[in-house]
Amino acid sequence: MAFADSFDDFDGSRDFDSPFLKYKRQRSKPNRLKIMGITVTLLILGICVLMWSTTPRKVKQADQLKLQQKVLNEPLQRRRRKMHCDPDPPKQNATLVMLVRNFEINDALSSMRQIEDRFNRRFRYTWTFLNDQEFTDDFIRLTTGMASGDTEYGIVPREEWSWPDMIDRQKARTNMEAMEADEILYGGSLTYRHMCRYNSGYFFRHPIMMKYDFYWRVEPSIEFYCDLNYDPFKFMKDNKKAYGFVMALPEYPKTIPTLWEATQRFAEKYPQYIDSNNAIDFIVDGHRGLKGDYNKCHFWSNFEIGDLNFWRSEAYLKYFDWLDEEGGFYYERWGDAPVHSIAAALFLPRDRIHHFADIGYKHSPWLRCPTDDESYYSGRCLCNREESFDEHMYSCLPRWFAIAGRSKGSQLYRQSY
Repeated sequence: MAFADSFDDFDGSRDFDSPFLKYKRQRSKPNRLKIMGITVTLLILGICVLMWSTTPRKVKQADQLKLQQKVLNEPLQRRRRKMHCDPDPPKQNATLVMLVRNFEINDALSSMRQIEDRFNRRFRYTWTFLNDQEFTDDFIRLTTGMASGDTEYGIVPREEWSWPDMIDRQKARTNMEAMEADEILYGGSLTYRHMCRYNSGYFFRHPIMMKYDFYWRVEPSIEFYCDLNYDPFKFMKDNKKAYGFVMALPEYPKTIPTLWEATQRFAEKYPQYIDSNNAIDFIVDGHRGLKGDYNKCHFWSNFEIGDLNFWRSEAYLKYFDWLDEEGGFYYERWGDAPVHSIAAALFLPRDRIHHFADIGYKHSPWLRCPTDDESYYSGRCLCNREESFDEHMYSCLPRWFAIAGRSKGSQLYRQSY
């Protein structure tokens, strides 16, 4: 029964025809037609959208590459979250940098999530991603979505991720096979050698990185246990620090049998680069200086906060070129950690090297925790101090404390921030 007819029969008589009911009948019919028209239109529109969304669409490979290249060449616009409606906080000229491959996306996102939650959501520093291959669209979209700041994507030049011309490849392969047979970690890996050489001599010279003064190296699949409510880049700049670390441990001796000999020859030829207030007692026991043996201690470089201009300095670039000519990145398995550590210990005043005692961090298999109770009573940290590597038998941190003292600088800085 139509709405108008039922309204007419309200009193049981069709003879009753008040002006109000006439007006109602005149208005109701056009309205019903109008509503029916809108409903049909919306229904047709919905069917069209559904068909469009479920119809397979092919995108030309050239268009994909063009889009990806555009994204890689231009920093993506920041994707602001609702909590970030305020203007950008004051920032230093710095970036969070990750050398990563596409298949490591889940580990990369895990590291990002922790750094964002514990630190970067308050400061929104740019994330810079480097890869020896082109990043996939999924990698770019997912990391951009995770970042509170901008994201940048750079391709490592082929000549910086391949055999140098001076390397005897057959000799290198033979040595790699021998190291693999000896069950030396990454002993047979060519990719690992490319990575160590790249981190030792090139990441800080990538075109994307050249505009920055400071960096924080972040590895995929790390864990970060403490809130960092101050800006470590500002701390480094304000206190004239050049290199910051959290853990120190010995390198595998069989991976660097001739690294120290090559360093001694370099220091003999270029004594002007050795700082008079250096930290050589961290890497050489018994106060024997350059004449002593390397104790294999190094700052674990999977976490670094540093001044990029130190790596770009004449002293370091000459040192890297010297080591590169020696061929130890391939004939042996020289890592960027001992290379960075020896350079920092020799070329920097020891007071420009900083231990971040207030940072809780894990890179398997080791973790370290802040030692002060306040970090836990305040809820700033959630870290198992019983498993902390600081006082482990393999830790080199006691050696650092012996020459530099226990660091309170950043802890005091944090309290006054």
